[in-house]
Amino acid sequence: MTGKALLALADGTVFTGTSFGAEGEAMGEVVFNTSLTGYQEILTDPSYKGQIVTMTYPEIGNVGVNPEDVESRQPFVEGFIVKEYWERPSNWRAQKSLAQYLREHQIVGIQGLDTRALVRCLRDQGAQRPATARGRLPVPGCSASGAGHSPNPKRPVGLAVRPIRTRYRRRSAPVRPVAASCAHKRAMRSARVPGYALWPLLSRSRRS
Repeated sequence: MTGKALLALADGTVFTGTSFGAEGEAMGEVVFNTSLTGYQEILTDPSYKGQIVTMTYPEIGNVGVNPEDVESRQPFVEGFIVKEYWERPSNWRAQKSLAQYLREHQIVGIQGLDTRALVRCLRDQGAQRPATARGRLPVPGCSASGAGHSPNPKRPVGLAVRPIRTRYRRRSAPVRPVAASCAHKRAMRSARVPGYALWPLLSRSRRS
């Protein structure tokens, strides 16, 4: 499902494109990522919570989505912006398209806008916060600018991204904790130094 979509920055700049994700409106800080591959890992990176990610590589979606290439339990980006979206995956591991994945998780996706101009704006002026990404216009009650919206400084991002339950690993020898993380990725757990471990994470139901 496609339709007109727009990205409105806090300074009043508006970029238009077409929608390829969920319908609706997303608010967040607009940032960019220069990776050539790994868009699924980027989508599921907890550190992108509250942000709308722009990919600088021009073609995204050609390898689809699979359940193995994830960094956490779900995607955490608020919105996803690409130059050109490829609808038909060409990879033997793909189980669904990127557009299907975004719609399942209610994430706005926009393609076809000038990502080079957007990245230059972000590079020169810094990350735009807040900004608005809207898929499938018109959205009733929406203005054409992200200006005037104030981010919530008390937003508990750490609580939103930390694991649902505590994860412990049995070891025969004692380990030395070196880090406590509320937004760690799968790659961080698998690449840690032998003999060390991440400090066990508290579940949402427990309080410090």
